[in-house]
Amino acid sequence: MTGAPLRVLIADDHPLFRQGLRAILDAADDLEVVGEAATGTQAVAAAVELKPDVVLMDLHMPELSGIEATRRLAEQCPDVRILVLTMIEQDASVLTALRAGARGYLVKGADRDEVLRAVRVVASGEAILGTAVADRLADMLEPTSRSQRAFPQLTERERQVLELIARESSNAEIAAALGLSLKTIRNHISNIFAKLQVAGRAQAIVKARDAGLT
Repeated sequence: MTGAPLRVLIADDHPLFRQGLRAILDAADDLEVVGEAATGTQAVAAAVELKPDVVLMDLHMPELSGIEATRRLAEQCPDVRILVLTMIEQDASVLTALRAGARGYLVKGADRDEVLRAVRVVASGEAILGTAVADRLADMLEPTSRSQRAFPQLTERERQVLELIARESSNAEIAAALGLSLKTIRNHISNIFAKLQVAGRAQAIVKARDAGLT
């Protein structure tokens, strides 16, 4: 190994997962875990203080969502690279994380070599998606003229919410995927129901699926 090791901050609210991830990273000669954070607020504060090369960020974090923590770090510490490592694999959460400033996205369950490679790639300034995430994103971005024409009265955010409703995600899951509050999600859902002229979730799901939004 030449040069100083890459400095990594682990941000995850599960102590056992942090412990396992630290063991994987510390076993690599070119990586060094410099800190851990159990909440989104702690993740931002620790990254500002420690200036790691890479932050491994879970999306479902207490106090401050991983999406919002990523957004704040992208503004406050643009040299710190964010690699999302989360259980959340909804398509909308991938796009939202990347828009917030994440440079990579892995789903928990990725093997050791994939995690280590992703950390190194992100630290180098490049972007990376896990294999499963890349496949899903490619499918989502494939042109589907029918779904693109559907519901022009909805905003982009409302379309994202409707897609997650069609996948039968709960309000809490939608909020976590999009990095928004439950109140904001409820407001979006009310607007969607009004614009689609449906009485509730079941009718909205039928309309969305018929339009190919899933």
